[in-house]
Amino acid sequence: MRILIAPDSLKGSLASPEVAAAMAAGVRAALPDAEVVPLPVGDGGEGSLAALVAATGARTVTRRVTGPVGDPVEAAIALLPDGETAFIEMAQASGLSRVAPECRRVREATTYGTGELIAAALASGARRILIGIGGSATNDGGAGMLTALGARLLDADGRELPPGGAALLRLARIDLGGWRVPADREFIVACDVTNPLTGPEGASAIYGPQKGATPEDVALLDAALERFADVAAGLLGRDLRNTPGAGAAGGLGFALVAFLGARLERGVDLLLDAIRFDDHLAGAELVLTGEGRFDHQTLPFYKTIAGVARRCQRAGVPVIAIVGGILGEIGDYRAAGIVGIMPIVPRPMSLDEAMRDAALLTTDATRRALELYLAGMPARRW
Repeated sequence: MRILIAPDSLKGSLASPEVAAAMAAGVRAALPDAEVVPLPVGDGGEGSLAALVAATGARTVTRRVTGPVGDPVEAAIALLPDGETAFIEMAQASGLSRVAPECRRVREATTYGTGELIAAALASGARRILIGIGGSATNDGGAGMLTALGARLLDADGRELPPGGAALLRLARIDLGGWRVPADREFIVACDVTNPLTGPEGASAIYGPQKGATPEDVALLDAALERFADVAAGLLGRDLRNTPGAGAAGGLGFALVAFLGARLERGVDLLLDAIRFDDHLAGAELVLTGEGRFDHQTLPFYKTIAGVARRCQRAGVPVIAIVGGILGEIGDYRAAGIVGIMPIVPRPMSLDEAMRDAALLTTDATRRALELYLAGMPARRW
């Protein structure tokens, strides 16, 4: 029996390659002769680069880049085996996890390091650059990224603006004379939100508070991004502030679309395509997937489990989800092609204990789920 194992991470405890390894151990405990194919997946957020590398054998290149508050950080890009595609996880350079809570300064936080990673990908010869933009610490509209790629953001006196979204209130002109991005490069962005750049549903209002923004910060940053959008529209001849996804990652989505011509796609689909999921699915008789929890957002918001299940459903392959927990109303998962959901916690326990023992719990949950599944199958099938 060929079983494809395609989980996302259990955030805070196991990266997706570790989840896949734990699931594989559970499969072998229940069905020693099974052909096990581990294929870790991601949705474009933190951990996606590790999943992509594990699934494809991509080569990583590490660079010392500028972190969200200006400190240097080590960040990696992945160069895929085709020799033309690079993957960037912006959280490696500009993520919230890069800044201690007491050091978060959302007004000054910059995406400059993400721009440095893009420059590194271009220097490697990549012609197609995939970018995951989840988990940002920034709210600068992608201004820092543009600066790292050769743009100059100037005030009314012709002086370059300092890093951060707040400084954009003084933006008067964008100079692209030193722009270093070839026009024939393709940029595709893993983006699972549809927020515009500004307004009550925009980057500052919706995501600013989780980055430490006060109500005063939100108002200032929203006004600054409005100014940024105005100046950009004057330069480019089109106003893209209301593009769905422009508000992603503190407005980074806006800069990627407006200045790099990027295309925004669902994160899980972009990652599944990058790891050639459909090719690996061919011949599989069962797929095991999973992530931290299954809740009311999993199916309608097209989380990793939903993306995997949709492709399996099209191919007629059943799916079992191994999850950290089940929370609230989860919808009609069977209609999505999921034949069962198994939480990894078999008894009452503390969150600390569950996270500490996540690998063992995942292995045991996989074993139990597979034994139940096999009990309902004719013996000749396996």
